[in-house]
Amino acid sequence: MAGMGQTARAPSTAQVPTRTDSWPWPDYLRSFACAWDICQAAWLPPRDLRTLVRRRWQNLVSFARDRSALYRALYAGVREQDLESLSALPIVTKTMMMNGFDKLVTSPALQRRTLEAFIADPQRVGRPFAGGFAVWTSSGTSGEPGIFVHDASALAVYDALQLYRFRGAAASIEMGVSSLALGRFALVAATGGHFAGVASVERLRSMFPWMAQRLRVITLMQPLDMLVAELNEYQPSLIATYPSAAALLAQEQQAGRLRIDPTQVWTGGECLSEATRQIVQETFGADVRDEYGASEFASIAVGCPAGWLHVNADWVVLEPVDDQYQPVAPGQPSHTVLLTNLANRAQPLIRYDLGDSITVRAGPCECGNRLPAIHVQGRGDDLLELHGRGGVAVRLLPLALTTVLEEGAGLYDFQLVQLGPRALRLHVGVREHAKADRARSALRGFLDCQGLDGVRIDQDTGPPRCRGAGGKLRRIIRESEQHEPELATNH
Repeated sequence: MAGMGQTARAPSTAQVPTRTDSWPWPDYLRSFACAWDICQAAWLPPRDLRTLVRRRWQNLVSFARDRSALYRALYAGVREQDLESLSALPIVTKTMMMNGFDKLVTSPALQRRTLEAFIADPQRVGRPFAGGFAVWTSSGTSGEPGIFVHDASALAVYDALQLYRFRGAAASIEMGVSSLALGRFALVAATGGHFAGVASVERLRSMFPWMAQRLRVITLMQPLDMLVAELNEYQPSLIATYPSAAALLAQEQQAGRLRIDPTQVWTGGECLSEATRQIVQETFGADVRDEYGASEFASIAVGCPAGWLHVNADWVVLEPVDDQYQPVAPGQPSHTVLLTNLANRAQPLIRYDLGDSITVRAGPCECGNRLPAIHVQGRGDDLLELHGRGGVAVRLLPLALTTVLEEGAGLYDFQLVQLGPRALRLHVGVREHAKADRARSALRGFLDCQGLDGVRIDQDTGPPRCRGAGGKLRRIIRESEQHEPELATNH
């Protein structure tokens, strides 16, 4: 990849490597150039950063017009002078992207039909597609799932951002010392799909076999006592998980059932409240770090000690807008946010409606970081607590429940409401009524495995309620919570 001020280059779309289960050997020259670029950009004066970003998005737009049939058609009616302003370009939605997928991507190897066959195989999670592309899927919180393909240059950018912005400048030394000291990393997450976090860990395990025993994905889909037992056996020195799961593990640690001693806890996928941060930090005596990412761009923003998320604005552009796609002023929450990924050429995303609501900080952050600071709001799903055999309380994480319905039944437009300690109601969107029985069966199987075979599942033919900012559903709700203000959440 090119150095400072130049645009990242994707692998040639004219010569796609043969499909293989092995990742190419790391391009250390590209990684070094990318790391140098990112370290410099963090300290650029605002004017120079704007110049760098403008050059990158203009190059991206030019590339997309030339190589993507969808963007070529989309920009056909755009006046030449409007191509000089990112905010003047048309908006792309997830529905547009998925309906026109084969026309949007820039490589002939990236066809929706073959990609869907690839992601249908759970054994391929974290494996390369067509020799060097990463494939990630997103949840259907707006009613439709997404497929996202990232090229080698984009992956190099994401890796460098997470290494030098999220983990800190001394991360490489820390990780090296940790490895020599037999430290272990655990991603505690929902499994069953090609989710970005899980796929990224499996990619690292594949690329660096000598580290595979020290990198583990631990599924949240198993009963809590089994999760606790696996963590106790593995003894991770570093845990990455959702804030709700981190809080749950802190409760288990306080109760004496979980007995681990991590030095760091990384959180993402949901909002990390200050109360949760304090509980996790005090319980484990660990450094807690937060990150905002998505399948569309792995590391959008990183947390700071002041409680803000700082956007990696040299490689991703965020435009907060209202429900008419008009700009929203700093200090005001947006209806949604438009994302432009400056790193990825395989599947260009330019002014893509991400669906999250953000609030941009009006002034500089007291932490000293010059990059733009934001807060993120979203759907705010609830942790459920149901009563199992003998009245034993069983807590279920919302992301585990949504994964059961999405991956087990292909259901995306739904809402699951807890009616009481032994009753749930499943709302299914009109377009997906045919999947209702399969969804109920998948949910029944999951509950039975959790010791909740006595819990009743009612079905409602009415549409899901309680949509959040940007049209995203609150999908897992305790009945008493339905009319309360929404909690914040990351994508």
